[in-house]
Amino acid sequence: MSQSSTAPPEIGRKRPPAATRTAGWFGSVAAGANVGTWSVLAAAVLWGTTGTAATFAPRGSSPLAIGAAAMGIGGIAMFLGSRRAALRLITTGVGGRALWLGAGFIVVYPLAFYTSMSDAGVAIGVTLSIGSAPIAAALIERFRHGRHRSRGWAATVAVAVVGATLLGTGQADFGHRSALQQLTGVILALVAGCAYAGYSVAASEINSRGAGSRATVGALFGLASLVLIPVLLITGSTLIASTRGILVAGYLGLIPMTLGYVLFGHGLRTATASHATALSLLEPAVAAVLADLIADQHLSRLGWLGIGLAVASVLLQTRSFDSGTRRPRAPTP
Repeated sequence: MSQSSTAPPEIGRKRPPAATRTAGWFGSVAAGANVGTWSVLAAAVLWGTTGTAATFAPRGSSPLAIGAAAMGIGGIAMFLGSRRAALRLITTGVGGRALWLGAGFIVVYPLAFYTSMSDAGVAIGVTLSIGSAPIAAALIERFRHGRHRSRGWAATVAVAVVGATLLGTGQADFGHRSALQQLTGVILALVAGCAYAGYSVAASEINSRGAGSRATVGALFGLASLVLIPVLLITGSTLIASTRGILVAGYLGLIPMTLGYVLFGHGLRTATASHATALSLLEPAVAAVLADLIADQHLSRLGWLGIGLAVASVLLQTRSFDSGTRRPRAPTP
């Protein structure tokens, strides 16, 4: 039931005060977005710092090592932060196949994502990985759960993908990469996008079965770290041999990964995976701005236009989030 049907008629017609009107459209966006939406947006901002942070890694650091360090260290921290609930989730089988599939997707994502940036370039790798994720998530939800997405969702995602494409085009630098290396990077970026979508759907399913968000991410990332930490030890001799490399790995693992995925998991309690991955399209815009300001990777006018479209899409997502995509909050174990 709408608010106007329960409030006195004169209140429904009352003109808002000037101070309220000055908030304008952005104020209505903020009022319409729920806590889960803002949690996902905060996670996207944190994730947007990873590309710039990775540029501070010692020269010669393997992209596999950087990805394994980010998710592996973060996975251990997330597991320790909710160890009892995470262990209970693993041992009781509440998560079912989604738990093991989700952990597998987490293993694949960083290895494919960071390698794609090394082979195809940062702009192309980030654009394809993040841009393909909401589409992949929507397809998984459609075939697995029969869930249809609205035309409004499709339109806003299309705007964001166009923006991300412009951003990637404006920043693209193929350098001396061979055609085979570029193709490999593109394929790995799409693999990373599908893995990100797969993890998001798996975590959403586990949450819908009554698991708390912290227990879910703790269990998923804890299991994934059992594979990622050995990968780090095998490939990370250059990364972990210096204080700077350890600091970069520690930052990536504890801030954007641990805090970011805890926020993202909280958002998945009230948002579908396709909606959450659409909101995370803010990440390339944040990454590009930081690269321009800190890493001296200046954006072209085309790139700035892409950022504007990506941000506009995210703002539209926060406003047009329809109630049909929301689920009741799951109890925390």
